[in-house]
Amino acid sequence: MAGGSGNGGGEQSGLTVGQLEASYPIYCKALKMLIQEEKKLSEIQRTVCWDRLEKLHRAMPRQYRDPLMHYSMLKRQIEAQGSGERH
Repeated sequence: MAGGSGNGGGEQSGLTVGQLEASYPIYCKALKMLIQEEKKLSEIQRTVCWDRLEKLHRAMPRQYRDPLMHYSMLKRQIEAQGSGERH
């Protein structure tokens, strides 16, 4: 059932998995920027980048990690960099 274009409950993004894959670095960069702007997780989860990262993960879970895991890793990394700059 890991078929073609996102079959997510009537959503109309119209993007193919290939198009989502091509934009993956942009979605990751957007997620990182949102975290750096100290947006709440609930706010981030309502963004286009989160939606697209979820679609990629659902379509190809071995290639693309769960956005929540990605968020947690980036958040820790950013917090570690921030605390390193302050000391």
